Amino acid sequence: MVGLMREFAILVVDDEPLARRRVVRLAQQLPWVGDVAQAGNVAQAAEWLASAPCHIILLDIRMPGGSGFDLLRHLPDPAPAVIFVTAFSDQALRAFDAQAVDYVTKPIEAGRFQTAMERARMAVEQKQSADRIRELEEVVATLRAAEPETRNHLGELWVRAGGEYVRIKPESISHISAERDYVRVHVDGNSYLYNENLATLERLLPAFQFQRIHRSTMVRIDAVDRVKAGQFHSLIAVLNDGTELRVGRTYTAAIRARLARRG
Repeated sequence: MVGLMREFAILVVDDEPLARRRVVRLAQQLPWVGDVAQAGNVAQAAEWLASAPCHIILLDIRMPGGSGFDLLRHLPDPAPAVIFVTAFSDQALRAFDAQAVDYVTKPIEAGRFQTAMERARMAVEQKQSADRIRELEEVVATLRAAEPETRNHLGELWVRAGGEYVRIKPESISHISAERDYVRVHVDGNSYLYNENLATLERLLPAFQFQRIHRSTMVRIDAVDRVKAGQFHSLIAVLNDGTELRVGRTYTAAIRARLARRG
């Protein structure tokens, strides 16, 4: 717990000011809670989520202008843990179906609230640990991809399009995106599903032509027109056709160095 003191950002969403203040006071009593923001409706909450980090949302259900369930469509990636805090007891099943970590009914009992918050904290920590493991795996994969190798590279891809197969040369590809167990190859405004995963293609396509920029995206370097700043110190790669692709944190240094060498 010591390493997590005062680092969890909380958003309280409720249309009743008195109810919000009650939830805020309860949340601020927990030693690991940091900033606590407030929103009176779904629109305000969505706007706040788009501009600031959030770990846990304490969310009412029935509000003017949209229900708490409507807000779930606007959650950022990675999504915060959601606790519904409401006077209505008949929506619990729907809340848990929507992956809420807990459901607290009003009037709020302090002990019950603390239990729900601990569940949310544990859910966030578990997700952060899983994300760190994935990032380490991606770093290792990036380092391995940068090593000189003697294997043969793919000179072309054959993809199925309708009732025929189309040959695609690597130099015509703008980018490749992961799609479950397969990839989608983007070529001249068209896209084709290819029966292989992204990690395999990263190994087989020429490393001097292609660069992994995200766990789910690889680009052809010559297809990148520019790189611009995104939210929260992130980078966005803009391709020649205007397509914008987010650069994952793990790959930020690599893409900067790669483009610098290209320039």
